[in-house]
Amino acid sequence: MPTILLIAGWRFFFYSNENNEPIHIHAQHAESEIKFWIDVKGFEIKEAFAYKLSPRHKREVKKIIYEHLDYIIDQWRRFQKKKK
Repeated sequence: MPTILLIAGWRFFFYSNENNEPIHIHAQHAESEIKFWIDVKGFEIKEAFAYKLSPRHKREVKKIIYEHLDYIIDQWRRFQKKKK
């Protein structure tokens, strides 16, 4: 599960065993975790699940993802190529 970003106490990462899922990113801070699906063509991210997060923290994570969207997508693609 490679960590690709560490920002404002949030760790952004992928799980290596989620082979058949579309582009997405996990974020974790202490006991909180959230997962967002990334729609590249629609330039949209959608919450897949959240655990122990306030609405403010959800907005914070979503903002960070949008600010680093190109990097996250690039890292996702590189990670998927390495697994094959």
